[in-house]
Amino acid sequence: MDMINVDSSNVAAVGYDEDSYTLQVEFNNGGTYQYFDVPEHLFEGLRDAGSVGGFLAENIKGHYRYSKV
Repeated sequence: MDMINVDSSNVAAVGYDEDSYTLQVEFNNGGTYQYFDVPEHLFEGLRDAGSVGGFLAENIKGHYRYSKV
């Protein structure tokens, strides 16, 4: 999955697989997680957000299944 670096104090990079609707988030602490069944418009919102961590907390975490990579 291609990862895109983001400007965030908490998140290093994000990526998205449009075939499986899988969002991947790489955190600055080294942890990487995949979130499943995430609509593409939410990935785009996360990628373009002024606060990537805030967008992630408000729109992704707690709403979608996830797994640590």
